[in-house]
Amino acid sequence: MWAILMPMLIIATGTLVRFGIAKLSGSHLEITQIVTVTVKAIPWAFFISSINFATNSLVGNVNLVTKIYFPKEIFPLSAVLSQLFDLMIASGAFVVFLVAIRVGWSVQLIWVLPILSILVLLTMAMGIFLSAANLFFRDVKYLVSVIISFAIFFTPVFYDARMAGKWESLLLLNPVAPILEGLNSCIVLHQSPKGYWILYSAIVAVFGTFLAMIFFKNLEPKFAENI
Repeated sequence: MWAILMPMLIIATGTLVRFGIAKLSGSHLEITQIVTVTVKAIPWAFFISSINFATNSLVGNVNLVTKIYFPKEIFPLSAVLSQLFDLMIASGAFVVFLVAIRVGWSVQLIWVLPILSILVLLTMAMGIFLSAANLFFRDVKYLVSVIISFAIFFTPVFYDARMAGKWESLLLLNPVAPILEGLNSCIVLHQSPKGYWILYSAIVAVFGTFLAMIFFKNLEPKFAENI
């Protein structure tokens, strides 16, 4: 239920926003616009849920962190993987929706798995970093909650990046943005995503994971005494 409810709330909000934009521009809300919001809302729900759970994963498992020796990065990674399972459930429901409205298929769907893999890697990197930071600075979880609440307005979930006009490139510097735009391109528009922006997100995800692991491993010996 939760796996479906969270994306549905985002989709409903996004549909209202797109309806308002359509009214202001004197046009009508089209089914493809609803599909676009859905395509972006599902991975966005995965991203924000994973970050929230991963940030609190170490602090929420005090006994295991302090008394048992094993790789502590398992906690943030398991938080992300549990949300990945929810993503799979929501994606299954979305596929049924696509078939029902006859959106159609194309060879561009081969992009979906690589793009989602980049999103998962990026989410893991942020989860690992924030879980360690939150253990030493407990206000991090509140800061993350506030940022995530407003991040949706600076990420093309309810709208398309091209609507930002000359600010599109600035908007796409958010590494999640090219991922969402890429999914929309290959699923809804049946077009190849912009390769250089997908590559940018992939580079951020890989280097982010590398740096997050260094940060995490350097702090790990101090976890027990600071938790």
